Amino acid sequence: MRQTLFRRPLRLAGLVCACLLLAGPVLARDSLGIFETWGSFRDSGPLHCYAIAEPIDESGAGRWRPFATISHWPEKNVRGQLHIRLSRARRNDADVMLVIGDRKWRLVAGASDAWSPTANHDSFILAKMRAARSMRVSSVAANGAGFVDTYSLKGAATAIDAAALGCASTR
Repeated sequence: MRQTLFRRPLRLAGLVCACLLLAGPVLARDSLGIFETWGSFRDSGPLHCYAIAEPIDESGAGRWRPFATISHWPEKNVRGQLHIRLSRARRNDADVMLVIGDRKWRLVAGASDAWSPTANHDSFILAKMRAARSMRVSSVAANGAGFVDTYSLKGAATAIDAAALGCASTR
């Protein structure tokens, strides 16, 4: 039990470190806060703010670290955009489905990423994220095996709000 209590903050800290290392000196990444299983950040070039989390399941099957983000891009007039990095490359003809509570959405997908189809869908998804405890993203991997990435939504609403405020205060 004690190990489980400490593992999530350590995993989130690992994600934060990975984000900072990947950015390198080119981007100035500012932490806006860590909220349970979600973190919020602001990047300056180009300016965008986002809330980010890793899935709670540790399958380790992919070549990269999966994550979910809700982003704000003030210069592009984009607010609350969902982006999912899948844990595995998906099969070309496989749908990517997002389930939050009793709602299900088919996402627009690339080889390893997925987005909501429209800004209106983003708004509906964000509203559901605020009221739910978890969300699941599922698809079929390139090798034909089904997979599900599950995200805790503890702290998501606060992290999303922090990201929105982080970009609103720079206008």
